[in-house]
Amino acid sequence: QVQVMESGGGLVQAGGSLRLSCVYSGSIVSISDMGWYRQAPGLQRELVASMTTRGSSYYADFVKGRFTISADNAKNTQYLQMSSLEPEDTAVYYCHGNLAPRGYDYADYWGRGTQVTVVA
Repeated sequence: QVQVMESGGGLVQAGGSLRLSCVYSGSIVSISDMGWYRQAPGLQRELVASMTTRGSSYYADFVKGRFTISADNAKNTQYLQMSSLEPEDTAVYYCHGNLAPRGYDYADYWGRGTQVTVVA
């Protein structure tokens, strides 16, 4: 089985920084791409940032220049470094990965989400 474990969420003041982590555990052969999504109260889930294991990355316009996505391939861990946080960034953040467990084809895996709250 594959386990997805997120950490790093919390309460932070506007202008501050926060670092989210997501660890993929289990018999994983490879990860093709990974990303971070968020869902604010009353709104739809939206893509924040994504990247491939080759290094290509994408950022939503509203976080470009403030957030950075990265990964430690040896540890099957992805990160989201968030800086200059704004109250509008308040949401539940989810990690996502397209990966292949041993003996299986690629599939989408999601974390359970971690709350990020930014106050003025």
